[in-house]
Amino acid sequence: MDDQPAQKPAKTPAQHDIFSLEEPITPPALSGEVVVRQNLDDLYHMMVAELLLHAKNCVRSFGDFHIALSGGSTPLPFYRMLMTDPAFRDMPWKFTHLWIVDERRVPFDDERSNWGQISHYFADHADIPTQNLHPMPGDNPEGDVAYERELRERLAWRERGQDRLDWVLLGMGDDAHTASLFPRSPALRERERLIVMNDGAEVVPPPRMTMTYPLLNASRYIAVLVTGEKKSATIARIASDDKPDVQDAPITGIEPVGGVLKWYLDGAACGSKA
Repeated sequence: MDDQPAQKPAKTPAQHDIFSLEEPITPPALSGEVVVRQNLDDLYHMMVAELLLHAKNCVRSFGDFHIALSGGSTPLPFYRMLMTDPAFRDMPWKFTHLWIVDERRVPFDDERSNWGQISHYFADHADIPTQNLHPMPGDNPEGDVAYERELRERLAWRERGQDRLDWVLLGMGDDAHTASLFPRSPALRERERLIVMNDGAEVVPPPRMTMTYPLLNASRYIAVLVTGEKKSATIARIASDDKPDVQDAPITGIEPVGGVLKWYLDGAACGSKA
């Protein structure tokens, strides 16, 4: 896995894909591809369909599929559709490894635990082998070291160059943080470790454990899901800045090397009032 820091590419006009029957929405000029759907169900449906195709391709190519998911309220409808829509019942769960992008340093039975939230959908209902479930041990003081070791060992079964996460789902906060990479927080400066603890005045309590830029930017496919009017000002801000400061807007540090970055936005996140 290439742990070197990514070189920042020049920002190019966003690619986009909008249903012809919808009122056209001008997509923001974000780095990577941008998909806009006015209707949330349409947005989630497209995400699930593309995830399913990618998962099957990875299983055919490598024999397994490594996915990393984020917590929070935004992706829950997406997770629900993935687990309940009959159209997606052939997801290759038996060959899937489930990882967590970030975690609060609390026990799994704490209501703030991302794993506690995510496992409700996947560990309890998907046909993922128990040994392929990889919760972040948030309440372990050495959990970041243990989780990085586990991740490296699992991915080492693949050929060199293919030992990376296949599909990562990220979100974005109002302050432009992603994962538990908060503005001006210590984890933003990490260039070698794949998993670190993140704490301090800049981190929304409680302390966190998080994947870092070296790991995230080595991923094969990064999906960023952003919905709701509350996020529109932040989307507009980072889209209008030709040289955004990663310290102020950590989401702009997501720039996969040899992978795909794809934003999934609803109309409200783009400032549409429809």
